[in-house]
Amino acid sequence: MKKLGNAIKFFTVLSFFFVLAVSFFPLAIPQAIAGNIVIKGSTTVLPIAQKLAEAYMNKNSDIKISLSGGGSGNGIKAIIDGTTDIANSSRFIKDKEIKLAVKKGGYPVPFSVAYDCIIPVVHPSNSIDNISISQLKAIYKGEITNWKQLGGQDRKIVVISRDTSSGTYEVWEKKVMKKAKVYPGALLQASNGAILQAVAKNKNAIGYVGIGYMNSMVKPITVDNVAGSVETTLSGAFPISRPLFMFTNKWPSGDVSSFINYVLHPEKGQKIVRDAGFVPLY
Repeated sequence: MKKLGNAIKFFTVLSFFFVLAVSFFPLAIPQAIAGNIVIKGSTTVLPIAQKLAEAYMNKNSDIKISLSGGGSGNGIKAIIDGTTDIANSSRFIKDKEIKLAVKKGGYPVPFSVAYDCIIPVVHPSNSIDNISISQLKAIYKGEITNWKQLGGQDRKIVVISRDTSSGTYEVWEKKVMKKAKVYPGALLQASNGAILQAVAKNKNAIGYVGIGYMNSMVKPITVDNVAGSVETTLSGAFPISRPLFMFTNKWPSGDVSSFINYVLHPEKGQKIVRDAGFVPLY
């Protein structure tokens, strides 16, 4: 939790100084000109990016923003290959990805745009209200197979997980699985929305989604008696929390710079982050 808190502080400071630099040195970062911005990547960041893009285009009618999902790994691959201007990612870039980008003449620059927590969810009829990290790990390793083992009903647990190209999966693997692999019987889904649908339709299922995707279709359960919320995410008390990123290839300029500045602005983009159900930086 201490490491998460330090990471949150670092990326908040980085984002703050970017906004400050634009405010005081407007000539250093060109204003947007007519053109297109392409954004690809994380399905977790997707609803934030959609709302941000809509609001930005409403204020800048000469700008067109193209947006698609596909997962964090695909977004970072696109920024390395030069097929996107911005890569949405729910995880930080890997060392091997940085090396590949540099080899191709680029250098991805991270901007923390919001915070998130990954909340375990079950069907609303499930009587389980709390679970420990160790129990989650045992479920996803295939060691706990029946809800009765956790004090629930005598039902076989249906394990639903994200696919391996997902940044959400990688955070889950690191913070819950502790590098252990999800067992082969788990049903893999390509997005947060797909997990919600799968859990909502199956009384025996368990899955996990970002806080911005939570709705009444599923029931959130606390982890080690801590509920996922804005407060517990910012404090680091919730054990499965993380920053969300937008990456650019080298320091942004022109249209991309202006959009990133809008995203990070406390009274503009960050209000939209909050409206999207995620945790703003400030």
